Parts: sequence; structure tokens; C-alpha cells
Amino acid sequence: MIVTAQIGKSKAIKLPKSILYQVEALRIRAALETTSEKKSSLGQFFTPAPIAHLLASMFEFNKSHLSLLDAGAGVGNLSIACIQEICKRSSKTKSIKLTAFEVDTELLAYLEETYKICALLCKNQGIKFEYEIINSDFIKDSVQKLQQSSEQQLFDCVVMNPPYKKIHSQSDIRFLLREVGIETGNLYAGFLAVAMKLLKADGQMVAITPRSFCNGPYFRPFRELFLKKMALSKIHIFESRKDAFKEDAVLQENIIFSAFKNREIPFVQISSSNKSVDAINSSREIPYSKVINPNDPEMFIHIIPNEIGDWASKNMNYFNSSLSNLGLKVSTGKVVDFRAKEFLRGMPESDTVPLIFPTHFSEGKIHWPKMNSKKPNAIIRNINTEPSLISNERYVIVKRFSSKEEKRRIVAVIYEPSFTKADLIGFENHLNYFHMNGVGLDENLAKGIFVFLNSTLVDTYFRLFNGHTQVNATDLNSIKYPSLEELRTLGKKTPFPISQETIDALVQKELLNKKIALL
Repeated sequence: MIVTAQIGKSKAIKLPKSILYQVEALRIRAALETTSEKKSSLGQFFTPAPIAHLLASMFEFNKSHLSLLDAGAGVGNLSIACIQEICKRSSKTKSIKLTAFEVDTELLAYLEETYKICALLCKNQGIKFEYEIINSDFIKDSVQKLQQSSEQQLFDCVVMNPPYKKIHSQSDIRFLLREVGIETGNLYAGFLAVAMKLLKADGQMVAITPRSFCNGPYFRPFRELFLKKMALSKIHIFESRKDAFKEDAVLQENIIFSAFKNREIPFVQISSSNKSVDAINSSREIPYSKVINPNDPEMFIHIIPNEIGDWASKNMNYFNSSLSNLGLKVSTGKVVDFRAKEFLRGMPESDTVPLIFPTHFSEGKIHWPKMNSKKPNAIIRNINTEPSLISNERYVIVKRFSSKEEKRRIVAVIYEPSFTKADLIGFENHLNYFHMNGVGLDENLAKGIFVFLNSTLVDTYFRLFNGHTQVNATDLNSIKYPSLEELRTLGKKTPFPISQETIDALVQKELLNKKIALL
């Protein structure tokens, strides 16, 4: 269903105060009337008014005739924030054509109410206002247009809070996206990629999304496609992962970004906010090449919000060794517990070998077996399990998922082979482990890698491009490391047990100070 309306210039009308917060009341009402099951099925999160204000403030809006797209409009919070922003500026805008997609039929009445307010705002400023509400799936509808032409340059501006939902590899939406050259496993990235294709040259997109697309192999095809056409101009981060959509208990890290199509951007403005989500606590400009390294094949997006991040980025540039240069590799544990359930044992038995889980991490080492553990301590060794086992040697192990309560994103420990006589062991799938092309590590090298990974320097740097609690092997491979000699020297100086203060002091003294002295 398509609803269209045109509102021309007319006599100014007295408007109520706090226009956007009238629509905020509609949003709250709609949110209360929508079940959590429905929100989940649609990947639906309504945009609070303060965040809508923040998005709208990032637009240039410098054209006399503007075409605006709001894909997944909800109750229209983002639309009216943009209209209000245009109206309060002394801009050249003479007319606005707004296109809103909303698949949820129950929200259309709210949208109509919102756009009537938009019309009043525009009338007061002498701006011609035209809107179209399309009650249809944005991707399905837009792909049909794009199949006629790979680029349908329809809009000057796109504002978006796209749905957050995984797309099954065999779903209709996945196949539709592939037909127009888009490969992604999440609906929000699909919305962004389709909207990009609908933007005019030099058009601007402002969106709030999860930060997860900034790194990792999962979103690499999307990053390659999106960043080929779009240049980031602004990125805003929330220091607390709880506050952006706290009503919906969304705990993932979100960002707001502004990007322009086919425009060269020399610097990216990075800003952040804390409890007051629309109040900018800090803002800085970063060279574009520091945000997206042109030589990085993964095209990770590094977000450097403050001086601490700048310090980490600068100091990590002293290291230039990749793991492959060092003859090292990171692999993921091969034992998937639910697939090997019949072979798992709570405690060691005569026919078992140790099975290491994240729960066995303690004070920088592995403590095994763990009494009264919810996880098994052992796995039967037989022809079915041996392909998932590795040699009992020394490794550095990193958790693939750090809990939200943990202070550090990378949690690394040293696995020592001496506590068991078994010649094989198992690492569960929630672990990554460092090895030397299939062989274990010597003691000093293992200790050096352990100290480096657990340093505040690496943890801070890692957070510049990793916005979630998952630590992929690809992420660990993307980091530059000291040389083997430097790592072994660092390891020789490492005592156990060791505190965080000693780890950071060793990295500063044995790595950074020596690097700086050579300059």
C-alpha cells in the first residue's frame, strides 16, 4: 500500500512546543503495544528522540530541493527529526520529498500522524512538503527497482535505523540481495547496501547500527562493497553499551555514522557520548587512512575516540610483524561440545584426555581439572575424536568470547603440557590458540605472546576496531606483533604470577621504550 500527500506553501500556523517529543510519545505508545515476539521477528527497535536528534544533526541538508529516504520508518522519529533540523536552519531548502518504507501495517497510523506534524513544520518555513508512505518490505521493493538498473539514484539523503536480524543463507531475502551484488548475513547490512545503491552521487547517509560490521570476516563482503562507494565522514560511539536502546535491553555496541557517496573525505570526525546519549562528550578529527587503512585487505574500521585510543594506535605502529611473517598461526579449538556430547566426561578416566574450556582459565594459566564444573573436563580418545585433538604441547590460548563483566576484551593464558601425561589434548570451540605451524611454542615465546596480548596497549587498540565481545582468529591475525626476538626477550623478563601493572610496565620498558630509542 502506498499513501502519498502534498502540502504546499501557506500561511504560518502556530505549532505546539516540543514537536519531536510529541512523536516520542507516539513511539513509546507503539513500543508498549508491540509484543517482544513481534519486535524480534522484525528486528525492530524504535529510535528514541535524543538519538533521532543526534542523527539529524549530522546531515548537511544544503540543497534547495531535497529527496529524503527513511527505510524502516517506524513511527517517524527519524523523519521528523530531519524535517525539524531542516526547518531550524537558515538553509536554501525550498521543497522536501520524503519517502518512508514501513512493513508493519500497525504503525501506518502513527506515521500519518507524524507526517501531519512534519507538514505543519514545513508550512511555517514556507517549504513545500511531499511525502509517500510505502507499506512494503524495503529490500524486496528496492531490489525490483535495482534489477532494472544496478544504481537507482533517487535520493539526496538517507536516514536509517535498520532492523537488526540475521538472514538465513537460504532465505528469499538472501537470494534477492545476491541478485543485486550484495552478500551479507544480517538484515541491517542489507538495508545499508540497498540504500547506498539508491543514493545520488554525493548523497549522504546517516544511520544508527550495531558496530559489528566494522571488523571480522562475517561482514567483510559488505565492507568491501559499501566502502568502495561510501566514505565515512562522522562516527559517533556510545561509551555505555546499555543506553542507546535501553528500553529494549539491547546490550550490543551501537554507532551512528555519516557517509557520502563518491566523495573524498580527508578526515573523519569521531565523537562519543555517555549517559546523556545526545550530549557529545568528546570530538576529534582523525585522518581517513587511520580509520580505514588502505593497505588492510580486511578493511577494518578503526574508531579512535580519544587520546588513549590515539596513544594505542600510534604505539602499535611500532610493530610490523604479522603472524605469518613470524611463522605463527591462530586456530580455533576443534572440539564442538554439543556435537561430541556422547564422548564428553565430567572428570578424567582411563580412556580420556584433557578437554580445555574457557572455565579452566585462572590467573594467567590453565587450572585443570575443575571440580564441580558445569563443563566436562575430559573427552574420550578414539577414532571419532582424534581428528579434533592436538598434540599436548605449550600454547597461548585466547577466549573467543569475553563476558560483558570482564574488564579486558582479549583474555589470554598459557597452556602448559606438564600437568598431564597424555600425548593429545582437546581445545573446545570457544577458544583460539597460538601455535607455530602446528607445533607448540617454546617457553619464552609463549610468555612473550601472553604478556603482549594481555597488555593495556593491545586491549585498547583492539577496541578501536572490535565493538563486540567476540575475538575472532581474523581479529588476532590483523594485529601487528613484535619480532620473535622481541617476544622471546619479553618472555625472559616475565615472572609468574604477574600483575597487570607488571605486564604494562614490561611492554613499555622492553618494547615501546626501545622502539622509541631507535627513532
